[in-house]
Amino acid sequence: MSTRLYVGNLPQSFDQKELEGLFAAVGAGVRFKAVLDRETGGCRGFGFVNVDDAKLTDEVIAQFNGREYGGNQLKVEVSEKRESRGNERGGNSSAPNPARKSIDKVVHSDAPAAAAPDPRWAGELSKLKDLLANQKTTA
Repeated sequence: MSTRLYVGNLPQSFDQKELEGLFAAVGAGVRFKAVLDRETGGCRGFGFVNVDDAKLTDEVIAQFNGREYGGNQLKVEVSEKRESRGNERGGNSSAPNPARKSIDKVVHSDAPAAAAPDPRWAGELSKLKDLLANQKTTA
């Protein structure tokens, strides 16, 4: 069974072929893929290594975790399983998608706060209060 490893703290610009070669040198069945930004095409700072042999997993972690590459210390660890994100990519999901907002949760109230003035006018209100306080009363 293949093990997926997370590789973090990658430099923004690096030679992907060089890094693929470094990981492949550990043993057969070790593949690396960097995660790239969709808009810029640059590295997002992390990637994944797939290791076919479970015995090589510890060896890859031992060799590369904390190793300096491109001025950064790499962080290599076993990747956590990502929770299902629903029907995002068109796949069939048997579980219903949970509602994004809880019905009981109050996100915004239209009722004015009793103690605080409207924040849009707080500055103007403060200036008016100062002007009134500084006025001399005439009798």
